[in-house]
Amino acid sequence: MKNEEEFKNALRNKEVPLLVVDQKWHRLFAIHGKTQQIQELEDNVNELLKKQAHLKDNHKNLKKIKNQLMKDIVDNMVMSTNESDYDEKDKILSENKRLITEINEKLEQCEDELIELPKKIARANEILMIQSMSYCYDKMHVNSNEANMLAKKIKDMRIELKKSIIKKQNRDINNREIYSYMHDILGHDIIDLFDIRDEYENKDESE
Repeated sequence: MKNEEEFKNALRNKEVPLLVVDQKWHRLFAIHGKTQQIQELEDNVNELLKKQAHLKDNHKNLKKIKNQLMKDIVDNMVMSTNESDYDEKDKILSENKRLITEINEKLEQCEDELIELPKKIARANEILMIQSMSYCYDKMHVNSNEANMLAKKIKDMRIELKKSIIKKQNRDINNREIYSYMHDILGHDIIDLFDIRDEYENKDESE
C-alpha cells in the first residue's frame, strides 16, 4: 500500500467479522489485557449493538400496538342506532387515529435509525479492528525483538559453555599428567601415602 488512505479503502472491500462477539478476539488480550483505547472502542461497539437490539424490540412493540389500534378502529366502525354509542365510538376512533399517526412517526424514526445503525456498527467495528491489529503487530514486534535478544544470549552462553568444557577437559588432562609424572618419579608407595593424606585434608576442609 502506498499510503494509509489506500490501506483503509482496501479494508472497506473486505468483510470484517464482529469482533466483540468473537472469543478468539478477546483471547488476543489474555496476557497483557486491553489498552484503554481498545476498551473504549469495544464499549462503543457494544453500545451500538444494544441500541440496535432496543430499537428492534421497540419497532416490534410499536407494530403490535398499531395493529391492535387498527383492529379497534375496525371493530368500532360498526354503526349503532344509539346516538350516545355513536359519539363514544367516534371519540375512540379519533383517539385511535391520533395514536396511529403518532406511532407511524415513531416507526419511521425507528426504521431510519435501524437503517443507519448497521453502517455505524460496521464503521465502529472496523476502527476497533484496525486498533486491535496495530496492538497485535506491536506486540509481535516486541516479542520478535526479545526472541532475537534471547537467541543471541543463548548463542553466547553456548560459546561460553564450550569454552568452559574445553577448560575443564584441559584441567582434567593436566591433573592426569601431573599425577602420572609424580607416580613415575616417586613410585607407587609414596604416592599412595600422599593420596591418603590428601583425602583426609580435603575431608576436613569440606567439614
